[in-house]
Amino acid sequence: MSLVSMAQLLLDAQQGQYAVGAFNCNNMEIVQAIVSAAEAEKSPVIVQASQGAIKYAGIEYIAAMTRLAAEQASVPVALHLDHGTSFAQVMSCVRNSFTSVMIDGSKLPLEENIALTNKVIEAVRPLGISVEAELGKIGGTEDDITVSEKEALFTDPAEAERFVSETKVDALAIAIGTAHGQYKGVPELDFQRLTEIRKRVNVPIVLHGSSGVPNEAIQEAISLGVCKVNIDTNIREAFVAAARKVMVDHPQEIDPRKMLGPAREATVAIIREKIRLFGSSGKA
Repeated sequence: MSLVSMAQLLLDAQQGQYAVGAFNCNNMEIVQAIVSAAEAEKSPVIVQASQGAIKYAGIEYIAAMTRLAAEQASVPVALHLDHGTSFAQVMSCVRNSFTSVMIDGSKLPLEENIALTNKVIEAVRPLGISVEAELGKIGGTEDDITVSEKEALFTDPAEAERFVSETKVDALAIAIGTAHGQYKGVPELDFQRLTEIRKRVNVPIVLHGSSGVPNEAIQEAISLGVCKVNIDTNIREAFVAAARKVMVDHPQEIDPRKMLGPAREATVAIIREKIRLFGSSGKA
C-alpha cells in the first residue's frame, strides 16, 4: 500500500492501548528490515529518518526506498522525519513524500516552540501530513544533536497542557527520564509525571530514547498512555554486531552481501521483538 500518515496509526494505538514502533533507518538494509519485520508481525510501523540519516543516505534515496517498501507491503507504513530542527528541513521532507514530520523546538523558550510548531502545522496539515513536537529535553546524543545531563529537563505537565491546547499537534514527545544513545546505567522513568501529563493532554504521547529501557518499564509506559516508541540504538547494535561477526569469523570475505545480509536478518529479529513488546502485532 502507499505510505500513510502517522496520525491515524497513533490514534488507533491510543484507542487500542498499544504503541506503534518508530524505527530509525540509515541504509537500504535497515529500511527493508523494518518493513519486513512489520509485515511478519502484521503490524503498522513508522520508518524514521533523522537529519544525520538524511545527510548520510540522501533524502531522495530514503524516501524512494521507503516508498517502494511500503508499496510492496500489506501493512501500513509511515515515513517520518525524526528531530527536524528547522522549517526548511521539514519542507524538504514534505517535497520528498514524507507523510509525517517532527519539529523539535524543545531547546527554545515555550512561546517560540509553540510558534514554530504552529508554523509547521499550518504548512503541512492541509497536505495530510502529521506533526510531532517535543516538550522537555531528552538527554544524550541523536546524530549531531546533543543534550547534556544538566540540560535534560523533564516535561512540565502544565506546560504540556498549554502546548497541546495552543498547537493542536498530532503527537507530543515528552521527557520522563529516557536518553538517546547507549545508557550508562538502568534508566528510571518518571511514571507519575507521565500519568499527570496523560490526564492533561489527549493527543498521542511519544517516548524517545527507548533503546536500553527495561521491557517492564516500556510496557508500563504504554499502559499509561504512550502510543509511539522510538528505537534507534538497538538497531545499530544488532546490525553492527552481526556484520562484525561475519568479518571476525571470515576475515578473507570480500562480498559485502555476506556481511550485510546477516546484519539485515539480525535487524529484522530485534524489530520483531520490539513490535511484540509494544503490543502492535496483528494490529495492521
